[in-house]
Amino acid sequence: MPGLREFNPAFFGGCFFTLSLGAGLSLFSLAGAWAWDRLCGRNRVVLIPVIFLWSAAIVAVNIKEFCPMVTAYFVFIPPVVFFFTLKWMPQQTGESLWLKLCIYFLPVLALAVMWTSQADRSLFLNIRDFLLLSNRVGEKINDFYYRYTLYPAQSFKSLDQKLLRTCTLSRVRDEVVARRIETQLLRYDYLPVRPDIPVDLEVSGSENTLVFKHEGITVLQTTLKDFLYNPRKVLTDFSIKTDRFAVFRLATIFSLLIGFPLTLYIIGYAMFRFLLRCFLGSLSSSAVAAILCFSTGLASLVPVYCGRAETINSVQLPEALSSLQWQKRVAALRTVVRSGQDIGNFPGYRRMLVSRHVPERYWLAKALGVSRRPETYQDLLALLDDPNANVVCMAFQGLGKRGDRRAEKDILKRIRASNHWYEQWYAYRALRALGWKQKRSK
Repeated sequence: MPGLREFNPAFFGGCFFTLSLGAGLSLFSLAGAWAWDRLCGRNRVVLIPVIFLWSAAIVAVNIKEFCPMVTAYFVFIPPVVFFFTLKWMPQQTGESLWLKLCIYFLPVLALAVMWTSQADRSLFLNIRDFLLLSNRVGEKINDFYYRYTLYPAQSFKSLDQKLLRTCTLSRVRDEVVARRIETQLLRYDYLPVRPDIPVDLEVSGSENTLVFKHEGITVLQTTLKDFLYNPRKVLTDFSIKTDRFAVFRLATIFSLLIGFPLTLYIIGYAMFRFLLRCFLGSLSSSAVAAILCFSTGLASLVPVYCGRAETINSVQLPEALSSLQWQKRVAALRTVVRSGQDIGNFPGYRRMLVSRHVPERYWLAKALGVSRRPETYQDLLALLDDPNANVVCMAFQGLGKRGDRRAEKDILKRIRASNHWYEQWYAYRALRALGWKQKRSK
């Protein structure tokens, strides 16, 4: 896709890392500077363990191989934020430090406890379905996330986590051996390309000694017999040994879960307090700003909590699928998917095909993927033209699950026409689930 090499994916991909890892490192540095100034009286001895932990983090992200870009995050962000926080930190006033601590941290801790109570495997789905996709602004945020941030994240994934990998076997001495290796590599989505193109995997050697290289460096050696006996194990070992970004990914995910919400809270708090200072004193404006931020966080939690709390059993399904409340219909569709029932047994489902609620069409696509009725196949194909990318992706996934190879032609046509990387990703996975095989690159 040429569009992936344009400015927008690169810029907004950078924004994703800025608002996740960048925000996380900045907040930890800011908190450390505040604690060192307010609680430790700028005692330099306290900095020794802090510097040790900072150095350990730099070593950890480079434990396998030095990476300048990743290192730059950890080398530059913490000291810069720490320095300017100390420089611009206002002088302490006569107001109680502990009262300020309560104003600053109690609302955050309360929100953290309440949101954590909703944490389960479906948390992100619930946030997307009942908070983001329930309004136009949220839909724009959701579309931005799936269009611009997931593809740049591929650059930091391990080979096993990527959808497609490239390889070359031009240095395998025996052509018959090369063909046998190529067959297995294609099964695991390693696509052979010309030898003059940079690849993820370079295989060389002979039947008794196969050498697997990455970026010109030997990663592991095996034999043809061992590789053909268990290619998954060999390729998994290769992926693990070439994965330079495991610690970086972990830090990014942690920052996304902790740093990004805190950043939103701090921005909201700063805006509220700035406006309130026109009418109230320093302490009063801080307290009211904290209350407003807490109320906003609580209001965001309510739809997620209500959607999660909605449970439908099999007996209630017919009534729930016809409910006037879209949240109840979504809960019913989730039950259909979870229990493996056939949505075709409930004729009223066809009204959901034109529902204005994205979560409803999304879960309908998943339910149609479980169905085995012939008439539901056409409904699933119709959802491939849905205006929402999430719905289209679930329609592709559903076609893959159904196992009907008639869908290959429609999927291939849409892969070529789509300008959305996430849709293409699901479409390719659906093709592979149907047994489609990638042809050798010319």
